[in-house]
Amino acid sequence: VLTAVLTNRPEMTITVRYFASLREALGTDERFPHHAGATLGSIRDALIASDAAHAEALARGRAIRCALNQQILPEDTPVDDGAEVAFFPPVTGG
Repeated sequence: VLTAVLTNRPEMTITVRYFASLREALGTDERFPHHAGATLGSIRDALIASDAAHAEALARGRAIRCALNQQILPEDTPVDDGAEVAFFPPVTGG
């Protein structure tokens, strides 16, 4: 379990899931405590700061999509306690 400590903000717990190449690098999912008022982007940043594997897999220079409760949304989207956040690389088809 990863921890995020921010002063004067209550914690919430979310489930983070990884898909495709991110799953290979980071595993399937994890419970993640984070501060209330978080966004998809702040959760990504906290994960990047947590260790080298997350920093490489979720790096800001990489094209990574974010989903909240199975809906693709922009990184400024607020996240509530108990939410499911997913990260995955862009999908190609043809």
